[in-house]
Amino acid sequence: MDHRLSTMVNPAKAGFRFPAEWHPHTATWLSWPHKEESWPGKLMTIYPKYCEFIKVLTEGELVRINVKDEQMAAFARQQLQLVGADLSKIEFFEFATNDAWCRDHGPAFLINADTKEKCIVDWGYNAWGGKYPPFDLDDVIPTKIGNYFGLPVYNPGIVMEGGSVDFNGKGTILTTTACLLNKNRNPHLNQQQIEEYLYNYYGAEQILWLGDGIIGDDTDGHIDDITRFVNEDTVVTVVEENKNDENYHILQENLQTLKTMRLLNGKQLDIIELPMPNVVVYDGQRLPASYANFYIGNTAVVVPTYRCNNDDRALEILQGCFPERKVIGIDSTDIIWGLGSFHCLSQQEPEV
Repeated sequence: MDHRLSTMVNPAKAGFRFPAEWHPHTATWLSWPHKEESWPGKLMTIYPKYCEFIKVLTEGELVRINVKDEQMAAFARQQLQLVGADLSKIEFFEFATNDAWCRDHGPAFLINADTKEKCIVDWGYNAWGGKYPPFDLDDVIPTKIGNYFGLPVYNPGIVMEGGSVDFNGKGTILTTTACLLNKNRNPHLNQQQIEEYLYNYYGAEQILWLGDGIIGDDTDGHIDDITRFVNEDTVVTVVEENKNDENYHILQENLQTLKTMRLLNGKQLDIIELPMPNVVVYDGQRLPASYANFYIGNTAVVVPTYRCNNDDRALEILQGCFPERKVIGIDSTDIIWGLGSFHCLSQQEPEV
């Protein structure tokens, strides 16, 4: 049975909302990395740290992984056994993907707290403005998962990526104009129209807009590389301390904008500044290395680190933000060559 729903109905009207990432998870979804072009010459080097990420997550929740076939699943199990991951907490689904970035192509799970129901929103996906075709397999992943689990699937009919939005669980979404208003996504929609989609399909009540993303970010400015909610009224935002760095003014502008924002309850945002790592360059290309690309699991917060002086400082700041969870740094120096890290690779499935 196909559980697609008409775009005439929307999740917000049906009582659904997208919870904050710290809401308890049933599972974390991933798409096993297999695309050589995403990590040219380095694909094999990412598996130890990628599997370490999975191992940490399995200490607090299930991990569900999209794979092409049993052969890919067998290879994944082999890699996971090398780091001692608990295979009993890992499930494989034969849903073939083009690439590994499950934050952007994976299912957006919404919950209805009153009816204890779950649904999926299947946003359109075009590989960040058509940059990396083909993306046909990635684009249908949410509906495949929804049909497998018998969940209602809503189809807004516009492009939206999970890394472009961040949630406080109390009706507020943080995003950027650089990404959501980019003409390579939904050129037929203006800002107000895009906000309507966010209200209707995420159950949001307020959209807060920042400007540009960091240098080297091929997603045109995803929020999950710059500013993240850590509780309902607090954000961490990355700042560049070197005034000669290309990111300095971009991130200062974002910081100043954050200071002017007010939440639905009228409160100012509490703002915690997070340093940026040293510049990470590979093969002559500056990579979008940022500590903001952390992932909040049930028992741990996994933070990308980059073999630099600010790693420990960033981990200490984030540990202060998540006293109930263990903050764990995992070296992302090879993974970031794919132009994303742990948050980009993962998508949470909340408990109802």
